[in-house]
Amino acid sequence: MGRSEENGRADAWAVTVREHEQRSGPPPRGPARPAGRPLARRQDLRIHGTTGKISCVDDSGRTRWTSPCSGRPNAAHISGGRVLVTTDSLAYTPWGNLGPALLLDLADGSLITELRGERGAALGGGRFVLGLAGYDAFDTWAYDRDGTLYDSWRSYGHYVVGTGIRVVETDRKLPTGSRVVRLLPGGAVDRGPLLTDPQTPSPLVLPDGTILVLDAGVLRAVGRRLEDTVLAELLPVDPEEAWRYHGALHRTGDELTVTLTERHPDRLGTADEHTVRTWTLALHPNGAGPRPGPSVRHDGEQCRDDGDR
Repeated sequence: MGRSEENGRADAWAVTVREHEQRSGPPPRGPARPAGRPLARRQDLRIHGTTGKISCVDDSGRTRWTSPCSGRPNAAHISGGRVLVTTDSLAYTPWGNLGPALLLDLADGSLITELRGERGAALGGGRFVLGLAGYDAFDTWAYDRDGTLYDSWRSYGHYVVGTGIRVVETDRKLPTGSRVVRLLPGGAVDRGPLLTDPQTPSPLVLPDGTILVLDAGVLRAVGRRLEDTVLAELLPVDPEEAWRYHGALHRTGDELTVTLTERHPDRLGTADEHTVRTWTLALHPNGAGPRPGPSVRHDGEQCRDDGDR
């Protein structure tokens, strides 16, 4: 039985700081994809990607199919007999290293259509959302299993998919207009709290659907109804200086690790060009909220909200 919307309240959680460390030195590398780890998995099928090739392998190790691609696959999303694969281009383009997004038939790897987008997420029934920002684009498009566009929104960012679609927006502008929003049918956008950072890192989703957002050095919780609360003011950052900071959130059980890396432009090339601050936080219920369950991971840039299924 799924949890009700009431359970995903922003005020249902609290944190306390267990440790805080600070050092100078190279910034931490993002978590590398372990060798052999698939881009996506559904039942006994795994989607792998290498430069120029996408493959589907079953649990016995047999390759079901391979499909060529012009770039380097970076994420895959599976839904209803279809797989959407986003890629990086091998050459720099006006859109940076953005490569095509490929909609494939999961049964044989045949190409359904080629789309354009940087981040995607799987919906039900072979449907997907795909988004892109830059130049005049700040858009999310919804496609059916045949690659036909059936809805679109003026919003883009980190997608949280569950009973609906929420977006932690990243508009890359100052002053930012980014918010946490909910996408509604017919292109409507239900706008929640305004963010401070125009490029928040990937959020975390708790089992009840609450989203944890590291917003310019402040840890915020956003509930299912888009209400928000501040959990911890770790290192509040001036929006004008946000470009110098890169954050990351990781969760293991009831423990959060928050990393905030500051770059000092006046120390370029020196050993202390970066300052890395790390907080270890205890995550616990605040009032009637449920206790933390198993860690919820994000696949590529997509976050899955499994609170209501």
